[in-house]
Amino acid sequence: MDTLTSMKVFVAVVETGSFAAASDRLDMSRAMTSKYVAHLEEHLGTRLLQRTTRKLTLTESGSTYYERCVQILADISEAEEGALHLNETPRGTLRLTVPVSFGILHMGPVISNYMKQYPDVKVDILVADRRVDLLEEGLDLAIRIGSLPESGLVARKFASDRVVICGSPEYLQRHGTPRTPAELAQHNCLTYSYAATGDEWKMDGPDGHHTVKVSGSLRATNGDIVKLAALGGVGLMRQPLFLCGEELRQGKLVEVLPEYKASDMGLYAVYPSRKHLSAKVRTFVDFIAAAFNLKSDW
Repeated sequence: MDTLTSMKVFVAVVETGSFAAASDRLDMSRAMTSKYVAHLEEHLGTRLLQRTTRKLTLTESGSTYYERCVQILADISEAEEGALHLNETPRGTLRLTVPVSFGILHMGPVISNYMKQYPDVKVDILVADRRVDLLEEGLDLAIRIGSLPESGLVARKFASDRVVICGSPEYLQRHGTPRTPAELAQHNCLTYSYAATGDEWKMDGPDGHHTVKVSGSLRATNGDIVKLAALGGVGLMRQPLFLCGEELRQGKLVEVLPEYKASDMGLYAVYPSRKHLSAKVRTFVDFIAAAFNLKSDW
């Protein structure tokens, strides 16, 4: 029999003073009430109640155990109420992971605004470009960019972006501007380690699909490092507009092969399950969706 239920029945018997009254309070048969208390005594290996024809009295062990049961049941009730309250009002610590460049450039202000609106939520952020296991690392949510592998996780798309190939005016003046995808193989191409296609740059143009194997003097696990090298005239890079859109507008970088386009990449909020979704996760995902509103022009 269930020990927790047995504890509840025992407390009810003590508080009402009889098995019959406890049965009425619990809406349980008297026989079942007696069985639960007997189960508890057998489980503990001690008598908890002295039974006479006129009244019930607690043994010394029963008195001590009763006090502990009252406290335990009160703690459980408080925990259940707290969990219910957490599911209604955003509070507690939201643990999430965001990619480095996107997190710094675009998520920082959104997270700050969220925290202003929901001051009872604390935010713990893991900033990393590597693919983090949410369950293994105890995280509530991840911001992920690009194609998503089959994982059983829930993904909500909140924006999309375009990948461009670009370089500094200095680099293009010294090395020339590629006119066809095949010419990229002759250039110093700066690569991002976590790119889904590795060192193969794929694109579609007016003459069909192209896959070019590129190489260069820099490979990095962070897009900002790649961008700084491109701005310094080291080589060409292939990065999303959210990272380099401002530099393109200012003329610090120049897009090459604009008629050849890579597939757009999605930006997603990813979390383990829709079931029993906490208020902090639900409101944060909604907040991101509203903030970016399927943004595609970076």
